[in-house]
Parts: sequence; structure tokens; C-alpha cells
Amino acid sequence: MRTRWIALALAAVLVGALGGAMLAPKPTGAVSKDMIQLQEQVSQLLQGQRDIRSAIDTNNATLRTLVQQSLDATNQLNAQMGLLQKNVQEATANSGSRIDTMSTQTQGLSDNLQDIQARVAKLSQQMNDVQGLLQSIDGKISGGAPITPSANSSSPAPNYAPANQGAPAPSAADNSAPSQMSSASSDTLYQNALRDFSTGKYDLARQEFSDFIKNFPTNELSSNAQFYLGEISYQQGNYQDALAQYEIVMSNYPKSFKLSAAMLKKAFAELELGMKSSGIRDLRELVRRFPGSDEARRAQAKLKELGVSTTPHAAASH
Repeated sequence: MRTRWIALALAAVLVGALGGAMLAPKPTGAVSKDMIQLQEQVSQLLQGQRDIRSAIDTNNATLRTLVQQSLDATNQLNAQMGLLQKNVQEATANSGSRIDTMSTQTQGLSDNLQDIQARVAKLSQQMNDVQGLLQSIDGKISGGAPITPSANSSSPAPNYAPANQGAPAPSAADNSAPSQMSSASSDTLYQNALRDFSTGKYDLARQEFSDFIKNFPTNELSSNAQFYLGEISYQQGNYQDALAQYEIVMSNYPKSFKLSAAMLKKAFAELELGMKSSGIRDLRELVRRFPGSDEARRAQAKLKELGVSTTPHAAASH
């Protein structure tokens, strides 16, 4: 029994020793090891944070580079588009200028043809007049030839047709000479003016056309000369003066075959001056008065370009 109590006492001491050992604080070496491990983990976290920040900065720099490259590419594209647009505008302007030049040359050729036709008609009329005069003289000579003075007649010799009737013939020829010279000089002046206009010598052509109107105001080509004074101002960009010249054609030469062309270019000059309402009105009036003409077709094309109809009623219905 005593031995049993001794064993129990020893067991209790052993259990107490083990519990005390377990409940006792850790040694200083163990604490230092945990702190070192914690510091290492914190250092690793800090290093990871620095690595992430470095990666973010690198990505940001790359992104900024890409954005700048995109902006540069966009600016280059805008510059190229601007240059392309400028080239298109210049090409369009050059095409319009060439079309205007071709139109002017075509008008010049048409005027030359009409002038030639007018001169041929004049020559034909003059030939008919000369032929009629010759026939009249021949008839008078033939009618007066049988009349001879009597040898025994004391009366004075009768006035024969060649003596008294033929006398006015030289006078008629003399009167026709200045007219022919005047016609020749007017034709020469007009042709010179038209040639100088067609070759771009506008100042010289203006002077020549003005001289033609001044010296030959009743000539059938004076309305043409007046029209070309407007064309010269239009080609030189003086649309206000061109407008005034076209209005003179319309008011002073209402039967001129340049009337429709003057109406068309007057409307164009008004549009160039910003007088849109007047220009549209005159284009519509041209279409109404000269349907089917080349000028009417050009007027319709211009109205379509402006986005308006050829008649005011159709515009109101929209």
C-alpha cells in the first residue's frame, strides 16, 4: 500500500513538471526566430509591392507611348486628308476654269461663224445690188442707142441715156466706197477684239470692244461686243462690273442672240456676289424664256447644284 502511494506521488510530480514546462514562456531564441521569419515575410511583401508598382509604371509608360503614337498617326492622317482635300479643290477649280475657257472659246467660234454668215449675206446682197445696177445701166444704154441726132435738125442734140443717166453711176460707186470701207474696218476691229479675248489679252480686248461700240453703235455685232465686255470683267473676277455689262445687253439689245447668254452670266455674277435670291430668280426666268437652249440647261444644272427647283411653285410645294 505504501509503495502504491509512493508511485502516485511520483506520477503527480512528473505531471506537474510536464505541465509547468508546457505553461512556461518560450525561450528568447524561439521568439527571435519568429521575428526573423515575420520580418522576412514583410520584406517579401514589400518587394512584391515594389515589383507590382514597377510593372504598373512600365505598363503606363508603354500605354503613353502607344497613345502618343496613335495621336501622331491621327495628326498625319488629318494632314494627308487636308492635302488631299486641297488637291481635290484645286483640281475642281482647274476643271471649272477649263470648262469656262472651253465655253468661251466655243462662244468665240460660234460668233465667228455667225459673223462669217453675216458677211456672206452682205456680200450676196451687194452682188445682187451690183448686178441689178449693171442690168439697169445696160437696159438704159440699150434703150437709148437707137436715138441718133438728125443731120438736118437744128435742135440741139438730145441728151442720151449714157450722158445723163449714166452720170449718177460713179456717184453711187463713190457713196458705196466709204460704206464698204466702214464695214471692212468694223469687221477687222471686231475680229481683232475677239481674237485678243480668246487668247486672254483682256485689257486690249476691252479697249477694242469699247471702240467698236463707240464707232459702230448700229452694227449688228455691237450687242456681241457689249456682251464680251461683261465676259472680260467676269473672267477677271470683277463680278460687279460684269453684272452691269450684262444688264446693258439685256436692256439695250432685247433682240440680241446673246440675250440668253447675258441672262445666264448675269445670274452667275449675282451668285458670285452673294445675291442668291436674285441669281435663282434670274436662272428660273432664263429657263422659262428660253426652254431647251444650252443656257437653259446650264441654268437647270446650276439650280440643281444649289438644291432648288426650276420653278418657284415646285419649291413652295416642298
